[in-house]
Amino acid sequence: MFQIVLHFLVPALIAGMFYRKMLWKAWLIMIATMIVDLDHLLANPIYDSNRCSIGFHPLHSYLAVGIYIGLLSFPRLRLIAAGLVIHMALDYVDCFM
Repeated sequence: MFQIVLHFLVPALIAGMFYRKMLWKAWLIMIATMIVDLDHLLANPIYDSNRCSIGFHPLHSYLAVGIYIGLLSFPRLRLIAAGLVIHMALDYVDCFM
C-alpha cells in the first residue's frame, strides 16, 4: 500500500520542485503514465506479491526502461518520460521490499 502512495507522492514532489508554475498539469501528466501498468493484465496471475515487475512485464522490461530514460532528452516528452522513469524506479525499489 505504501508503494502505491509513493506513485502519487513522488511525482507531486518532482512537480513541486521543477514545475511549480504548472504544478497540477505536471503532476497529472506524470500520474497518467501509470497506464503503463496495463501490461500487468498479461500476466498470470495478474498480481503476485513475490514477483518483481521490472524485467517481467513488457512495458517494465529493461529495454523499455532504457527508452524511457532516453525520452528524458526530448523537452516535449520530458514530463511523460519523468513519470515513466519515476514509476520504474519505484517498482524497482519494491522488488527489494
